[in-house]
Amino acid sequence: MTQEIHGAVADGYEPVREEFAAFVAEERADYEGQLCAYVHGRKVVDLWAGAADDGGSLYGVHSSTKGAAHLVAALLVQDGTLELDRKVTYYWPEFGAEGKGSVTLRDLITHRAGLVGTDSGFTLAELADDRVVAERLADQRPFWRPGTAFGCHALVIGALTGEVVRRATGRTIQELHEERVRAPYGLDFFLGLPASQELRFRTTQPMAPTPKQRALLEELPGGPHSLSSIAFNRQGPEPTDLETLPNERVIRSRGPASIGGVASARGLAGLYAAAISEVDGKAPLLKPDTVAEFGQLHSAGYDLVARRHRSYGLGFQATADTWHPFLGAGAIGHSGAAGSQAFADPASGLAYGYTRRRFAFPGGAAPENDRLARAAHRAALTG
Repeated sequence: MTQEIHGAVADGYEPVREEFAAFVAEERADYEGQLCAYVHGRKVVDLWAGAADDGGSLYGVHSSTKGAAHLVAALLVQDGTLELDRKVTYYWPEFGAEGKGSVTLRDLITHRAGLVGTDSGFTLAELADDRVVAERLADQRPFWRPGTAFGCHALVIGALTGEVVRRATGRTIQELHEERVRAPYGLDFFLGLPASQELRFRTTQPMAPTPKQRALLEELPGGPHSLSSIAFNRQGPEPTDLETLPNERVIRSRGPASIGGVASARGLAGLYAAAISEVDGKAPLLKPDTVAEFGQLHSAGYDLVARRHRSYGLGFQATADTWHPFLGAGAIGHSGAAGSQAFADPASGLAYGYTRRRFAFPGGAAPENDRLARAAHRAALTG
């Protein structure tokens, strides 16, 4: 049975609806997902599918959380509160243990610190608490010489950035996100989901790979003590299951800044619209020079953790190089393991958000994002 497509698009964006409907028709009958886009601060796409989704359902967005966390960091750099080329130890003296004293904030948020996890791993309760993660990492030796290479600090980068933020401001990333970003814009993008919003949350469903896809997953390299296993906390006493991580209330309620965000597509797109555009009469959160600085390529090439080509700006993925080459070179954003994707493309004015309930194969931005984002980008350029 073909899924019904709900929501609306602005004039000129009908091809985006058609692309979304075509994709959903190819999916499993139980598909749930949302797509939202703004152009120059105006909402132009607001679509969803799924029997239990009313367009306002909330989903775990995994690493798309990193984009919200580093928007806070960008605001603090813009304010002059943080300086990118200061050593981390200027803000956080304890960080300098085990040969990490030369690491700058710029190194840290471009995944160059070599601090992807700990030798012994984290418990679930520890992963949910950014301050505990940061304390553990301060004592950890780096896994490569800082500054010489890069690799995705998948479960910990938000805690590392967050500790610098806390030392510099006395506030957590979660508090600053709420006060400066989420609440002023009424965004459905929470770093710490209140109990009052729990009924809106839809649990993440596990991946449903085909037999061929399952065989590919089983062939992925990486032993129990590889960089990948350490970065994704698979080597410790409580190995992390990414597929079910957002379903843990302790993760949703604490909102760890690497992986604990809960959002709708409206919240994802709205955050990036607010970052680069005037929205509802409010000036953009970031000045053009700040967007350009954070969108500039800082780490590009072979990612030691992902074991493939990846690109990062400052805290954000370099979305045009990593995922969508049709975007402008300065696009900023971040994908999430279950399939979510969110970005801002200053060149076209497009802010995009997508989320889905079932964990997508093979993890990271779900493959459908390419066709959906391409359709939205094309409409933004011609509309």
